[in-house]
Amino acid sequence: MRHPFLLFTTLVGVWALSACDRSGEAQVNRALQDVNAVDETNLNDVMLTVGDPDEAVRYFARASQNDPGRIDLMRGLAKSLVRARENGRAVEAWSEVTAHEESTADDEVSLADALIRTNQWERAEEVLDGIPPTHETYERYRLEAMVADSNEEWDSADSFYETAAGLTTRPAGVYNNWGFSRLTRGDYEGAEELFLDAIKNDRDLFTAKNNLVMARGAQRNYDLPVIPMSQVERAQLLHTLALTAIKQNDVTIGRGLLREAIDTHPQHFEAAARSLRALEDNVTN
Repeated sequence: MRHPFLLFTTLVGVWALSACDRSGEAQVNRALQDVNAVDETNLNDVMLTVGDPDEAVRYFARASQNDPGRIDLMRGLAKSLVRARENGRAVEAWSEVTAHEESTADDEVSLADALIRTNQWERAEEVLDGIPPTHETYERYRLEAMVADSNEEWDSADSFYETAAGLTTRPAGVYNNWGFSRLTRGDYEGAEELFLDAIKNDRDLFTAKNNLVMARGAQRNYDLPVIPMSQVERAQLLHTLALTAIKQNDVTIGRGLLREAIDTHPQHFEAAARSLRALEDNVTN
């Protein structure tokens, strides 16, 4: 009479072990899936930051084909296309992202950015106008300022630039763009102040240094400003200042600045030498 009971308990034990095995296998599979997800996320991040832009485009294109409809992969492709300077394709990619049911206002901003990169200013403005006013981000206001600039709506541009500068811890680029806006309007003193603000926030931003020299030269101030600069940068800024002087018919000053630029550069400064030859040939003729 004991044999059936023993058989029953044995079967129960085997079933329990089998259930434990299946449970353990399921846990292992879930753990492996989690690890794979983490690895994929890390790889995605690498591709979006330090990876080669063209390789990133290929990676996200393949990933999107293998797993269509995943908005994170769609965003990765769109961002990679911008990094690779394939702006036309980036517009298409961001358009697909914004049509996705999980898209956000940030995606709309990114679409507007891509449109501006392809000189589609009117459509970019339409996209920005469709974003709720409660979506207040640095990137949104930076683009709003650029659109206002393109429409010569100067008061709005100034307001947007000021807001954008207050929404980032790295406002050098905003100050530089704002200064260039003032420069194109003929507000050279205002531009000079903004370029100096840009350099204070990023002493390596050569574009702001070059723009600063142009703003000073436009006021016939041909002295280099007291700002951080390498020897090569000093030579390049002297060249810019020389061209600004020549453009304003201050030819003698321009010639002297070109020679100083050539002497300052630690290597042969072909651009300045070519400008000086052209100037002297023109004077001779």
